Amino acid sequence: MLRICSLFILLMLPLIALADPSGVVRVIDGDTWDVGGARVRLFGIDTPETDQTCERGGELWRCGAWASREVRARYQGKTATCRAVTVDRYQRIVARCSVEGRDVGRDLVADGLALAYRRYSMDYDLDEKRAAVQGIGLHGADVQRPSDFRAAQRQVNVQPAPGDCRIKGNISSKGERIYHVPGQEHYNRTKISPAKGERWFCIEAEARAAGWRRAKR
Repeated sequence: MLRICSLFILLMLPLIALADPSGVVRVIDGDTWDVGGARVRLFGIDTPETDQTCERGGELWRCGAWASREVRARYQGKTATCRAVTVDRYQRIVARCSVEGRDVGRDLVADGLALAYRRYSMDYDLDEKRAAVQGIGLHGADVQRPSDFRAAQRQVNVQPAPGDCRIKGNISSKGERIYHVPGQEHYNRTKISPAKGERWFCIEAEARAAGWRRAKR
């Protein structure tokens, strides 16, 4: 009986993961939100990374921070209704979301706060082209595609692991001991500095036994 219950739970996990989230919005960044407590990646759009810069009028512009700030001002604390599409490798629910009956992805792209993520969807292709013609928002600057920026960052930030011990034990600015495993969102950009007490681990059990906790993303 116990085995049957366990099998039922395992079969239900994909359905639970793909539940349609709804609720109050907490903006993590331009395209990643918490909706009713569920971590959601907005489908079909891509916004600059928070630390990404663009060139505008011959000067560097913190376009990623700007996009996150503008999206937060628009949607923080409002209620969103989302329809799940899939779950990404970071266990975020990739979903189409609406606020006050309007498609969030379409509005963000149309207003130059996000770019169409054509690798996954062509839904907002024309919206981006219209915004580009009018020079709205991000289109008033020289903007690197966020996906290209992330790829470049991964190349720059790769730090070779010592042998097969590839788990990174990092100490945050708050003194928290957090470990990152290959494939997690911030793994490649995380640098290990033994001088600060940071270290590499071979297995997760070793990291936990030493007092580190696993990174959430």
